[in-house]
Amino acid sequence: MVSPPWPARDAEHLLVTGAQLQDLEKTLFDSGMPVEALMEKAGLAISRRLLKVLRQPAWQRLAAGGILVLVGPGHNGGDGLVVARELHLAGLAVRLWRPYPTQRPLTAAHWRHGRWLGLPELSDPPDPCQPHLWVDAIFGIGQRRPPGEKVEQLLIERQRQRPGALVSIDCPTGLCADTGRRLGQGAATAAITFCLGLIKQGLIQDPALAHVGRLERIDLGLPLQELTGLADCALALGASDAHCYAAASGAPGNDWQGPDPAASKYKRGRLLVVAGSRRYLGAAHLALAGASASGCGSLQASIATEMAADLWTLLPHVVVRQGLGATEMGGLDLAALELDGVERLDAVLLGPGIGRPNPNSAFTPPSETSAWEQLGAFEGLLVLDADGLNRLADRDSHHADGALAWLRRRSGPTWLTPHRGEFGRLFPDLAELPALEASLAAAQTCGATVLLKGARSAIAAADGRRWQLLEACPAVARAGLGDVLAGYAAGMGARSLSQGGLDAEMLAAAALNHALAGCRVGQHPGPAGTEPLAVAHNLASGLARPSPTGTPTGRNLRKTKETST
Repeated sequence: MVSPPWPARDAEHLLVTGAQLQDLEKTLFDSGMPVEALMEKAGLAISRRLLKVLRQPAWQRLAAGGILVLVGPGHNGGDGLVVARELHLAGLAVRLWRPYPTQRPLTAAHWRHGRWLGLPELSDPPDPCQPHLWVDAIFGIGQRRPPGEKVEQLLIERQRQRPGALVSIDCPTGLCADTGRRLGQGAATAAITFCLGLIKQGLIQDPALAHVGRLERIDLGLPLQELTGLADCALALGASDAHCYAAASGAPGNDWQGPDPAASKYKRGRLLVVAGSRRYLGAAHLALAGASASGCGSLQASIATEMAADLWTLLPHVVVRQGLGATEMGGLDLAALELDGVERLDAVLLGPGIGRPNPNSAFTPPSETSAWEQLGAFEGLLVLDADGLNRLADRDSHHADGALAWLRRRSGPTWLTPHRGEFGRLFPDLAELPALEASLAAAQTCGATVLLKGARSAIAAADGRRWQLLEACPAVARAGLGDVLAGYAAGMGARSLSQGGLDAEMLAAAALNHALAGCRVGQHPGPAGTEPLAVAHNLASGLARPSPTGTPTGRNLRKTKETST
């Protein structure tokens, strides 16, 4: 039986570029759908949603002073004019301002109709101090150039003097919908961005988050047969998708609902964690806590000697395989790492808190060569995190084969979980690329599955599949959170392999579940509730359960049906 794709390739999950969406629109228009009909559909859907928002007390006060629609020259401006018309007809005081004199014909027709209805036009740029709501409909997904100094400064001043008093249609003006980066010096900062039809991939990239605000996808009822043809799209992962993964028929390692009742501990994943050092003793505890939360059946640890003797008091179920000494700089001494019998394991995690032999020098001692050779020959899953990645990158200065050649030669599957700094050391030529592009290029370069950590982590497989998280909680972004993720992902991978299969989507699912656990603990009052161990404990107790509210963070993506009233 073939497993259904996870997540579904539908409007809720596809992450598209501006060019992909424009191609889809061209297909619709070539089929006979009038451009006017799509604009009307989009504008009506946004106006219905905005009217609901404006019933909330805080927004009522904001709209009481009136609404100003900033109208651009293209079809984004036309969408804004439909919204302006509908808000006016609903009895709200609406005014118009256009920063550019020219307009495309359809937008110009909506402008004439709005003026005929009596909507006043500002002759001068608006005062950014105005105490009412601005609707940004200047530019949408087609932005390629900065909007210009006048508009940029106006948008900067608006946010400085009236934060939270602007919403954007489809994409904040001044922001690239593909990369999430500003096109000039300034861009609109929206409290809500009403994203039309499909999610533009730039809107969930780290640089865009502060400008996008709460992202609400406005469903336009796009034909499913055309969406399934968008083969090159990454897929967005949200709160409901962890639960859906558990239900996916035949998914590798699919025991999220509970293990096989006849499975022994050795059939539920055998994992070795090599983590921590004299410098970073706590990293081992955090990685092992994450691995424990995965439900891994057999957990072993090779850790710093200083921690090995007392580990049983913290994690009595973990078998200490070996206590390791320290390098001159306090890192874990991998020269002494014993890997005899490693072939009986399903997975090895190497890296959290192991330090580097000399943090000020890119140099891997020859004495570590044996450990790296054995890890290269290991046929199970190898998860490399933190200083495991940095030590691998250091091989380029001492070994002719280099880090990437070593990864390509590895006998088993490899998962890499770098943050941006670690990624740049291992893949310096890819360091400046946007997350989705960077993770995919790295995966295809070295043959590993790459999880590039960030505010919205991106995951890429060497076969071209990509996923990106829609949500995370900023309050839990603290030192040690990545150690928990590495342990949890390695444990889930070990479980999957022990049941006969492993797919890159397991790393994406693990990253999603980890993020959702952070969202759940982020709802607790006080900073103690957001410590990394709290995330590990929540993973253990709340596995695969979505947030109770369904919207873990204020910046969660929300889907709004076009037919809503």
